[in-house]
Amino acid sequence: MHPNADFRWEDRAALRSFAEQIGFAQIFAETPDGPRVAQLPFVFLDEDRIGFHIARGNGLARHLDGRVALATLLGPDAYVSPDWYQLDDQVPTWNYLALELEGRVTRVDRAALVAQIDQLSAQHEAQLAPKPGWTRAKMDPARFEAMLGAIQGFEMTISAWRGTAKLGQNKPKGARAAVADAFEARGQRAMALLMRDLAS
Repeated sequence: MHPNADFRWEDRAALRSFAEQIGFAQIFAETPDGPRVAQLPFVFLDEDRIGFHIARGNGLARHLDGRVALATLLGPDAYVSPDWYQLDDQVPTWNYLALELEGRVTRVDRAALVAQIDQLSAQHEAQLAPKPGWTRAKMDPARFEAMLGAIQGFEMTISAWRGTAKLGQNKPKGARAAVADAFEARGQRAMALLMRDLAS
C-alpha cells in the first residue's frame, strides 16, 4: 500500500464496510506457473474470513489450497490536476481508496461452497428489492449440480488488513476543498464526498 503514513487507513469497521460494499476482489498468488490472479465476488464468513469461488479451469484454482494469497479491492479513484490545489509547485497525482487482505487460503467442501453461493446471492438480491429475490430453488437441481461442478470454493483466513485512503491529507484544508470542488464540477461526486468528509 502507499508508504506515506498520512494515507494509512486502519479503521477496521470502515475497512470491513468498504469491502462489503464492493464485494468484488482480485485474488493474487504465486504458483508453480508464475504469479496468477482471478477476479471474483466474495462474502465475509466471519470477522477475519472471506469465502469465494473460482472456475475450476482458472489457472489459479489448482494451486490456491494452502497458499498465502492477496485479495485487493479498489474503491473510487480519480486523477488530480496540480492546478486544482491553487498552490505553487504541485505535481499531478491520483486519489483513491484501496484495501489489501492477506491470508492463507483453504479449499472448502461442497456444503460450504453451496452455503457461500446462497449467502452471496441473498446479499446481492436483497439490494434489488422490491424485486422478489432469486434463490437456487428456481433452478433445476440437476442444472445447479452441473454448474456447481465447474467451480471450486475457497476461504481465506485474513492475517493482515492494509488500507489506503489517499485523499490529499498531506495538503492544506483549503487545497483539499478546492480539489473536492473540482471533482464535483466534473461529476465525480464520490471522490468529492470522500474529500469533504475528510475535511469535516
